[in-house]
Amino acid sequence: MTSTEPKRILFVAENVTTDQVTRLVSLAGSLPEQRFEVTFAASQFDPVVFDGMGFQRRRIHSLPRDQMLSRVAAGKQVYDDSVLRDYVEQERDLLKDSRPDLVVANFRPSLTVSAPLHGVPLATVVGAYWSPYAVRDGFPIPDHPTVKLVGLSVARRFLPKALPAAFALFAKPINELRRRHGLPAIGDLLDVMTWGDWVLHPDLPELAPTRGAPSHHHYLGRVPWSPKLPVPAWWEELPSDRPTLWVTLGSSGNLQAWPALKQGLAGLPINVMLATEGRFDPGPLPSNFWSAEWLPGPEAARRADLAVTNGGAGSSYQALAVGTPVLGLASNLDQHLAMTGIERTGAGRLLRAGSLSPDEVRVAVNEMLGSDRYTQAARVSADRLGAWDAQERFLRLVDQITRTPQQRVSA
Repeated sequence: MTSTEPKRILFVAENVTTDQVTRLVSLAGSLPEQRFEVTFAASQFDPVVFDGMGFQRRRIHSLPRDQMLSRVAAGKQVYDDSVLRDYVEQERDLLKDSRPDLVVANFRPSLTVSAPLHGVPLATVVGAYWSPYAVRDGFPIPDHPTVKLVGLSVARRFLPKALPAAFALFAKPINELRRRHGLPAIGDLLDVMTWGDWVLHPDLPELAPTRGAPSHHHYLGRVPWSPKLPVPAWWEELPSDRPTLWVTLGSSGNLQAWPALKQGLAGLPINVMLATEGRFDPGPLPSNFWSAEWLPGPEAARRADLAVTNGGAGSSYQALAVGTPVLGLASNLDQHLAMTGIERTGAGRLLRAGSLSPDEVRVAVNEMLGSDRYTQAARVSADRLGAWDAQERFLRLVDQITRTPQQRVSA
């Protein structure tokens, strides 16, 4: 291939959460068509996400989203050996056919095997809070079944001691598969999550700091994406004389929190804009609720005085980007890690989704709406987020990667 021909970039999305897919779509859309030939591989192509995008599309198998989320919630191994072998076989066929100059992926751990086997450089997009170099005071305790069994106070004493073994167990199938293909083991879960010839963090150092990370680790900033959706018919009917909440549990929030959330917000002197995202029937709603299956995120975040999210980086960073503080109802470890960083800045507050009570909701909402400090901290985060252009940084890195011979991290 001559230097004037477009570079081939392959994006591979594991369909765990909507944000993981749309993040890659946003980055892929930043690459000029005259310079890059983009192929996007995923298990499905939602028209809301992909309509209007000129990517070549390749369908690959992923475990069903509900199955993966239920395994995560139960503390079970997400990928066993047979699943990983099937993934690698598909990926090797995909790499052989598309012959990419670079693969960009978000939580597709099997590529730690297939990409090096084909000599194709891999750029992994992953939250900096997953990094082995992340600055943290230990790990938060997610809604693991052990918490329900022994209680949170006991779990906080004993689960941290079990984490090294748990992280090693989760990485074991990947390391065994790599060894069978003549590749060295990577390490534990954190090492697997952040393995790549380049590691790209859709974060800010202030929200998810790291220390001593290698030179191939880069911050991009928040990766923006939002569907082009109209506002619902009731948009102009919201009373303007009281605060407004934007409530979304996203594609991976714990729906068991919904009854307590609804009861806790009922009757408060606030407007509640609820987006179900097609995941659940909210049932009869209190008079201060307005509901839609989908809401345009940026407009909802700007309209709101407070965002109530699942704590994950996608919707939470979207709120912070316009200076709206976040009440995060976190359940899995990813949500707890992201929300812990937000809480540390003072721009949000974390509640546990698995044990949420109506009283907790009311107290937290009243306290956050009644104090300017959350909004002030969120505005600081908005300024910081606005200073980073993730798409421009990504394009610059891809240019660097594809134009200059690079040193591989390791096989």
